[in-house]
Amino acid sequence: MRKARNTSNQVATPQQQTCVIYIRVSSKEQQQEGFSLDSQLKFLIDYARSKGMQVINTYMDVESAKAAGRTEFGHLVEFLRQQQLLPSASPRCQTVLVEKTDRFYRNVQDLVTVRGLGVEVHLAKEGVIMAPDARSHEKFVHGLNVLLAERMVNNLSEETTKGMLEKAQQGIWPSQAPIGFLNVEGQNRKRIIIQDPGQAPLVRRLFEMYAVGIYSLKDACRVAADIGLRHRRSGNKLTKSALHDLLNNPIYYGDFFWKGVLYNGSHEPIISKELYDKVQAALNKRSKIGRAHV
Repeated sequence: MRKARNTSNQVATPQQQTCVIYIRVSSKEQQQEGFSLDSQLKFLIDYARSKGMQVINTYMDVESAKAAGRTEFGHLVEFLRQQQLLPSASPRCQTVLVEKTDRFYRNVQDLVTVRGLGVEVHLAKEGVIMAPDARSHEKFVHGLNVLLAERMVNNLSEETTKGMLEKAQQGIWPSQAPIGFLNVEGQNRKRIIIQDPGQAPLVRRLFEMYAVGIYSLKDACRVAADIGLRHRRSGNKLTKSALHDLLNNPIYYGDFFWKGVLYNGSHEPIISKELYDKVQAALNKRSKIGRAHV
């Protein structure tokens, strides 16, 4: 996600209407011409100029498949709420410029929130201005458009879930690669996982060590830290819980669970099924010892 920024160093004149801009794309759309933040921003700045408005802030969100939250939308709402608290004699910003309905609203709750702010929303590409005093018919039509936008979001989510299930059924791990693997583009442009040349040997070494049966998870955590096996993104050390999940994950010998179902993976395994079974026996043994001391 990207944070709000001031888009002009100019100061609005007392007669000049001020506004803020909100733009949004998904990570995938960001790569496509016509969907980028820059193209939306240029369009809306030109729109503001044509209307004689002064843009004082821009809020921009980039949503990924893993993080679809709209942090900057929340900041925009908070800014507009603060504007309502200003003394009546003070100039207030009560105008929002967006490209179109589905760039701004994702569901009816968003519509309710925005209407409660009493602001004027310009849907620039649609040629629509929704003001607090709009006629009931205009609000009705606008509400229908928001419902359609929500339907598109829900449909996209359903299609994504369906696509991930289809990949799992084909033996392709459909999500972020776990420690020891990397996501790459395979045949037919499908994302697959392959062994991480740096981490895969460390994962194998950890399995081999724990299979001996004399080490605790605490010992394994210390060894993982010593050999440099950490969370890929954060760089944090593996906790006992994370390490237990790793050692208990069948993806390392070639199978994987998706939505509670075990699938036979098409990826190259890091360890053998025999080594995995030895580790499970060691985990069970340590678990029984722990319960016996309770």
